[in-house]
Parts: sequence; structure tokens; C-alpha cells
Amino acid sequence: MRILVLANFGMGLYRFRKELLQALLEQGNEVYTALPCDEYKPLFERMGCTFIEVRVDRRGTNPITDFKLLMSYRHIIREIKPAVVLTYTIKPNVYGGLACRMTHTPYLANVTGLGSSIENAGFTQKISLLLYKIGLRRASCVFFQNNTNRQFFITKKIAVGKTIRIPGSGVNLDQHCLEIYPENDDSIILLFVGRIMKEKGVDELLESAIQIRHKHTEVLFWIVGDCEEAYTHKLEELQNDGVIEYFGQQADVHSFIKKSHATVLPSYHEGIANVLLESAASGRPVLASRVPGCVETFDEGISGIGYAAKSSSSLTDALLAFIALPYQQKREMGLAGRKKMEKEFSRDIVVNAYIEEINKIQANKEI
Repeated sequence: MRILVLANFGMGLYRFRKELLQALLEQGNEVYTALPCDEYKPLFERMGCTFIEVRVDRRGTNPITDFKLLMSYRHIIREIKPAVVLTYTIKPNVYGGLACRMTHTPYLANVTGLGSSIENAGFTQKISLLLYKIGLRRASCVFFQNNTNRQFFITKKIAVGKTIRIPGSGVNLDQHCLEIYPENDDSIILLFVGRIMKEKGVDELLESAIQIRHKHTEVLFWIVGDCEEAYTHKLEELQNDGVIEYFGQQADVHSFIKKSHATVLPSYHEGIANVLLESAASGRPVLASRVPGCVETFDEGISGIGYAAKSSSSLTDALLAFIALPYQQKREMGLAGRKKMEKEFSRDIVVNAYIEEINKIQANKEI
């Protein structure tokens, strides 16, 4: 059958959903990916997908631009006539879902997180919820990455049909294999991986790094990620002062995880944080805020340590508590995280959930 996948950027689709695309192709399906053109286009084509370029303004609020996106999706669906459409993130979910309704095409949506527009109460939240309500109304199934998001959509009567919680995007346990825990004789490396933006807890992270580095010069703060907000000057200043080491955006995140002693994510909200799954799978303790999308990825005191979001003091206390742990306990935390990933977060779980729902859609068509 023909399967169309709508997403907002190549890196996310390739890094976290490549295994699903491969499984669908191996079953003999024709897979079309519709998203903005970037350096990942040849990778999709090499896999065997047919790539369709679509412009998606991920954070824009221009209604004319969004209407053009809706019309683009409708045109693509009418041309391809897919048996099912898979949508990821808010704009593909909303406008892709609406285009599927207009063309009477079955679709599966994935709510990868609520995002700032919904997390922050106000006019923008009301508009976003209304759009989601329109976009998800006819979905054959809506996948959620944590129960808090799922219950929120059900309570608000946005997701009125079938819903399933899956373990985020899952983690490829082979790609993110268990790595030997590094010695900490000379230094302890605390790693942050994510977009450099306020809602990832970057303000709190930088404040804690300043405080901790004054007392613990052996602790190194490594920061990896694209600087999307006005943090460039601050990062340069702190790097020059020796507080942090900023590496920018990196294609190979695993090599940084491998060298680190723990991953820090003081995020305000997540669907399920992929970097925490990848870190735990690699045998690294998780030091994350106690918010939905993060708390599911570790067991308190066993495979990680939690702290309050939006609180640099709580973050600092948690980091100091980790630093003070004996080396063997840090290592055992990492091993416990790996076991948790194997049991609860294998990407195979996600792939199988999608294939099961796609098969149900196909079976209903044949009746």
C-alpha cells in the first residue's frame, strides 16, 4: 500500500522514526515523506522513500502561510492517494489531519509534546487547542508519548477517538549501545543536549554551572545543540570564562554521551525526551526535571535524580548530590538506566504499535 508521512523537519523524522520507515518499506509498501528539504533528503531517498518537498514554518503563526500548507497537504494526498497518512508534531497533525478529513483519508497522528503554545495559558493556547480539535477529530488513532498529555487531550475533548500511549519515539538499543562508564579521576562531565532555549531550562542550567564551577573545577559542563534564541553572547561569555564548553549542533550525539558521566535536562515540558532515552540506553545516569516526558525516563535514586523545573537551586542541589556519589554508584545508576530502556523503551515497541494500527486500517478497508 502507499503510506504518506508528514513531518516538520528531516532530522527528527530520520533520527527517531527511521526504523518505522524501514519496517514499512520491508513489508513492500510505497513510503512517501513530505517535509522541508534539507541535508536528510538523500538519506530518505537512499532508504527507498519518495521525497516530497513541503515548506513548513515550524513556529510561525501567519494564517496565510498555514493555509498554503493545508492546501499543499491536500494536493499531495489527492495526487498520491495513500492508504494511510502518518503525521508528527503540531502543524502536520493539525493541517495534515484536516487535509485527510477533506480527502476522506485514514490517518494516525502522533502528539510528540504539547509545546509552548499549549503549555502557556492564554489566547495562543485557545487557538492551538481549537486547531488540534479540528485536526485530530477523524484520526483513526492518536499516539501520545506520555499519559499526562494523553489525559489532557481527553479531558479537553480534543482527542475523542482511539488513543494509545507509546514510549515516546523509543530508543534504538543497538545504535545506542551500553558504553563503558568513564573514569572520573580528573573530571566529571555533565552533558546537556537540546535546543538552546528558555523552555529547555537553559537559564537554570547556566546559573547552576556558574555556581558549581566556582567550587568544583573538576566538573565540566558540555552543551550540545542549536542556539535558537538569543543565547549566543551568553554562551560565548561563559565559554571564555571556562564555565561551559559549547559544541553547537552535532550530528553524532552518541559520541558525546559516551564520554559523559551523566546527562542533564532541566526542561519545562517534553513529550518523551529522546536524549534521556539515548543516554540511559548508553548507560548514563539521567539528571532531569520532574515534569511529564522526563520523569518516565528514570527511576529516582536508581537510574537518575530529579529536581523541580524552573528552579536553579533545586537543579544545583541535584547536581551536587550526583557529584558527591561514589564512582561505583554512578556507574550502577547507568546500568540500571540501560535495563529500564531494554524493558520499557525499545523502539521496536513503537514500530509494532504503528504496524498494528496500519494493519487494522487496511483490514477495515478490505471488509
